[in-house]
Amino acid sequence: MNEEKILIVRCGEVALKGMNKPYFERVLVERIKRNLKEFHGVTVKRTEGLIFVRYPHDIAQNKLIHQVGKVFGVSSISPAVESESNMESIAAEAIKFMDENIAAHGTKTFKVEAKRADKAFPIKSPDIARQIGAEVLKGCKVLSVDVHKPDCHLFVDVRRDKTYIYRDKIQGFGGLPLGTNGKGMVLLSGGIDSPVAAWMMAKRGMLIEAIHFHSYPYTSPRAQKKVEELAGIVASYCGRINMSVINLLPIQEEIVKNCPEDETTILVRRFMMRIGERMAEKAGAMMLITGENLGQVASQTAEALVVTDSCVKMPVMRPLIAMDKVDIMDKAKEIGTYEKSIEPYEDCCTVFLPKHPVTKPKLENILASEAKLDVDKLVEEAVNSAENISIYPN
Repeated sequence: MNEEKILIVRCGEVALKGMNKPYFERVLVERIKRNLKEFHGVTVKRTEGLIFVRYPHDIAQNKLIHQVGKVFGVSSISPAVESESNMESIAAEAIKFMDENIAAHGTKTFKVEAKRADKAFPIKSPDIARQIGAEVLKGCKVLSVDVHKPDCHLFVDVRRDKTYIYRDKIQGFGGLPLGTNGKGMVLLSGGIDSPVAAWMMAKRGMLIEAIHFHSYPYTSPRAQKKVEELAGIVASYCGRINMSVINLLPIQEEIVKNCPEDETTILVRRFMMRIGERMAEKAGAMMLITGENLGQVASQTAEALVVTDSCVKMPVMRPLIAMDKVDIMDKAKEIGTYEKSIEPYEDCCTVFLPKHPVTKPKLENILASEAKLDVDKLVEEAVNSAENISIYPN
């Protein structure tokens, strides 16, 4: 038995980076290595625009594929076999490969698709496909060719040193490697939206830090634990997340005591943004990230978002802004946060919730209400009270 197996890993958008492509590929290789560090005997090497993961036969292939597939920047993965780059060796490996597929999958029809990456190879791609197809038909009597809907697409990738044979292209998430696009601070709640927003920004190469607000004792320690577990799921894609936890209750009580009830939500939101900006500056983050979605609730109307953003100088990224709720829920299910998000624990945003919140706030009215508060002092006290937690991948 061959002691080594191979995964071919393809870059998606990384391949379009022009002069910067080598940098992005190097970062991607390092991210793959980091995700596979628990597996012994695995090597990761970048060659001719592809990344090859080689591993011992006793490592479960599906576990390896799962870990590689979670690396942002990976577009697809193919378990492959390797042969010498001559037609006799390619044909022999292709026959053996198809024999195994017949036994494992009951394959009856196939189609060969060849790619000649090495243009010095004397046979062109269509002729490679025809000749290898003919040899497979001779060697595997139960097979027939179906060029329209085959049971198996047999891919033959001819390269300078070796040729690779495979059937599957398992999709990754694509995007860009972590660490290639700065750092952002996500305002993380226990709901469906903000974990998805954090994941989507991480997919674009951004390192993620988090801030979570609670209103203890109106919100329970178990509610915070839920958020930590959500952050752990996101961290399984983007590595350790540093999370700051802040009790917002003193600010909420001051707002309720001094300001109009219908403005409570938008005033609380502005304090969250101010505190988030301060914590982001401390962490070296360049922008805030929220899970807000246009028109979803009173604080997320166009007018409310404009008023919210006016209290900070830092850019606010809202990757979910134009998504339908059902699409956000589907993404949460895909990345594994949905079931945790819908656990019924209270959130600080539900504390002192007004019966009829203002949906089209005017900035001058909000500023007049904030003039009744010692905004700087409240923000400073909140920042100084922050509890810092390191969240590791679940």
